[in-house]
Amino acid sequence: MTTLTRRALAAGTALLLLSGAALAQAPIVIKFSHVVAPDTPKGRGADKFKELAEKYTNGKVKVEVYPNSQLFKDKEEVEALQLGAVQMLAPSLAKFGPLGAKEFEVFDLPYILPDKAALRRVTDGALGKRLFDKLQSKGITGLAYWDNGFKVMSANKPLRMPADFRGLKMRIQSSKVLEAQFRALGAIPQVMAFSEVYQGMQTGVVDGSENTPSNMFTQKHHEVQKYITLSDHGYIGYAVITNKKFWDGLPAEIRTELDKAMTEATSYANQVADKDNADALEEMKKSGKTTFITLTPDEKAAWKTALEPVTADMAKRVGKDVIEEFQKEAKGGTQ
Repeated sequence: MTTLTRRALAAGTALLLLSGAALAQAPIVIKFSHVVAPDTPKGRGADKFKELAEKYTNGKVKVEVYPNSQLFKDKEEVEALQLGAVQMLAPSLAKFGPLGAKEFEVFDLPYILPDKAALRRVTDGALGKRLFDKLQSKGITGLAYWDNGFKVMSANKPLRMPADFRGLKMRIQSSKVLEAQFRALGAIPQVMAFSEVYQGMQTGVVDGSENTPSNMFTQKHHEVQKYITLSDHGYIGYAVITNKKFWDGLPAEIRTELDKAMTEATSYANQVADKDNADALEEMKKSGKTTFITLTPDEKAAWKTALEPVTADMAKRVGKDVIEEFQKEAKGGTQ
């Protein structure tokens, strides 16, 4: 038995054994764990869900939010949910590829989402639901998609054309799609923990990275990167998930109220993400510590052309049918 398994048995699985009578006498506890600070879109979304869930269930549900990896490290959190040590998480969509649900890596494909409206058509539509269905066999129920935002590129040299990436060491999250993306640009992808990126940039271990403006700003990447290109080439998002056995065991009326709370918390969290990214961009510009580059139509077209092979190359891994359906829904149901 692993240490995590023992912790899981001690921390949470007893909740799954409560009888109906016990549930009626005591609040149902939902431990909502996440790996970021409270004052982030995900952190504030979790707090909003807690507020609404407790309100709509008249105290029959108690939500305990644990930010900053207080309970489990980033790499442990999904396993902890599967074991029942926590009941709710909001991990990055990139987490599901290594779990065996490689279809979620479609979100990592460059320029597959032209704008936020296209994103909503995917996440709020039939495809978004079918992707969540892929998690059922893993003991996971998907509840909602939460935004982080669209990504920009940073480096210590101007990134205007694909050739500018040649030979650069670019930090990525662990993702086969993101590896392929940077190799297509002639760069060297390097997987690195988010908490280590600032020092990696400062010391030259990596030359640059991709991320959302809010993530770059909160980690002060703009202080150690000379240029930021407003490429909007990709998307970072989260999936709010719950332990399937726990969720299925809840009384139907409780699930209804929790669904309502999650719908409202999702709208709130996504609005926060939009504002935080806009504010972060403005603050970084005000700092004067980095130069911002806006791509011309011809430059952006060159990026898209250079990155087109990534989608074709990843079709076997992600699923050609998933990619085609994603593209169709993103375009409003037409091809």
